[in-house]
Amino acid sequence: MKISVFGLGYVGCVTTACLAQDGHHVTGVDVNEQKVNLLRSGRSPISEPGLDDLLTSLIPTGRLNATLDSEAAIRDSDITLICVGTPSNHNGQINLEFIENVCGEIGDALKSKNSYHVVVVRSTVLPGTVHEKLIPILEEHSHKQAGVDFGVCMNPEFLREGSAIKDYYHPGYIVIGEIDQQSGAVIEQMYEKVSAPITHTQIPVAESTKYVSNAYHALKIVFANEIGNLCKAHGIDGQEVMEIFCQDTHLNISKNYLKPGFAFGGSCLPKDVRALTYRAKERDVIVPVLNAIIQSNKLHIERAIDMIESSGKHKIGVLGLSFKQSTDDVRESPTVTLVETLLGRGYEVAIFDEYVDPAKIIGANRAFLERELPHIASHMRPTVETVVQEVEVVVIANGSDAFRSVSYLMREDQILIDLLGLAKCNHQEKGEYEGICW
Repeated sequence: MKISVFGLGYVGCVTTACLAQDGHHVTGVDVNEQKVNLLRSGRSPISEPGLDDLLTSLIPTGRLNATLDSEAAIRDSDITLICVGTPSNHNGQINLEFIENVCGEIGDALKSKNSYHVVVVRSTVLPGTVHEKLIPILEEHSHKQAGVDFGVCMNPEFLREGSAIKDYYHPGYIVIGEIDQQSGAVIEQMYEKVSAPITHTQIPVAESTKYVSNAYHALKIVFANEIGNLCKAHGIDGQEVMEIFCQDTHLNISKNYLKPGFAFGGSCLPKDVRALTYRAKERDVIVPVLNAIIQSNKLHIERAIDMIESSGKHKIGVLGLSFKQSTDDVRESPTVTLVETLLGRGYEVAIFDEYVDPAKIIGANRAFLERELPHIASHMRPTVETVVQEVEVVVIANGSDAFRSVSYLMREDQILIDLLGLAKCNHQEKGEYEGICW
């Protein structure tokens, strides 16, 4: 393929070299003449292990070039990758000046080009940026329509400085956000030499994936450091603790608990997080991330309550009272807090949970329910159908399989609020559907 790469920083240089190594004809484009001259001579403008040797080996092949002439680069290529920087302003807002300028140049060049061209954003931009800011610039300058006259994709990079070449050839996945299937197919073909699972999705989803990845990486570092500090305050080796922690790839280092849905509860997580943060306070260890966990969880419960109240309806059906499916444990269940709040604000609430029978639960579980919802028995219903028949809003509050098909029971005038995503795929065009995080 014939590819032009705009921006010869870390991402642009590595991408240019690796694409040329894969057999494509690649032209790097930059406004910095020194970077262009270095790349032309087979030398890297940046310090990255293995990049100088790779560039040197590519010069004799004729597949690698660099230029200051953006119009010529686009005229002589079929794909343009945008790899310019998107730095922060002083207030933390993303600075789009460079990428907007590049889009203007690309659009100007596309104006006089008759063949199909795909513009690919690899720069890190917030969700909505491509559709709301970059595509309008491309269309305005080219006098053409994206998705009709030229293609657009968002292809976030996951390259780490110091191991960028290795990361390019061995990524966890390749994400292609596409304006249409034709655009995405071209970019998939571009990566035919890279062995990795490829996900085609919408452009805003691809934009989000990059930020989610980096935020999670940052969170992991801070979490590990806070745990390390707390361990050291007890004379414990925090690195050893986290080494053992990471051996559990079933729950700890896995996709478990990473699906957006309702808040956590139960007899373990709230209690143990509170105990850990209290101990940190006793030992004068500052742990802002750990301290934020309980507060963030409370805010998520409030978000669910706000969704219900925003419906403007008064009769509410709640499916699932325990903190998760297949158990009768209601201790610190977020649904108990939700129901308690709604009742306190004057709503009529009907509840079904196949595992929770107030007459049968015992011990601490019973004591908690009697303390938080002393009249719970009068709100319980025998079946899902009974709940749906008498309410205006149905709330799925835990992951029981019995709730997956609830939308089939609903009327046109009812609202389904899904806090787990159980009815996301099964929802029928009957009534209104809303998910808490989707």
